Amino acid sequence: MTSLTHPVLTGATPVLINPAHLPDPTPNGYSTAVVTPASGRLAFVSGQGGQDRTGALSSDFAQQVRQAYENLAAVIDALGARPEHVVKLTVFVVDHDMSKLCVLTESVVRMFGDRLPAQTLVPVPSLAIDPMLFEVEAVVLLDEATNG
Repeated sequence: MTSLTHPVLTGATPVLINPAHLPDPTPNGYSTAVVTPASGRLAFVSGQGGQDRTGALSSDFAQQVRQAYENLAAVIDALGARPEHVVKLTVFVVDHDMSKLCVLTESVVRMFGDRLPAQTLVPVPSLAIDPMLFEVEAVVLLDEATNG
């Protein structure tokens, strides 16, 4: 896959890659890899936490996750993009355990449907604002959003 004429590397839209010989990542809310067009510009979205527009932060993990994804959706919209233009997410979870995975997966699937971006989950002891429990940052393909 190093040839520059390979269709995955020269296509006009992001391509989701989930190799058949690896476990299917989609039940956990992500794709193994996403390839962007060579001509695409990328926007790097800073981490969005669960604060509402007043700066209030719920103590409930699930509510923070829902609000963080609403905040991310607002940024994506401000960029002139849509959720399908998000190619990579990095999520940070305070005191992660498997009980939180359902909340995370549900939120990602609600926002992205079957066009799941690549994603990395990073367990952390704390985040920048106490008592923030969740943060999501994104990489968004802009040219595809504005041209197609």
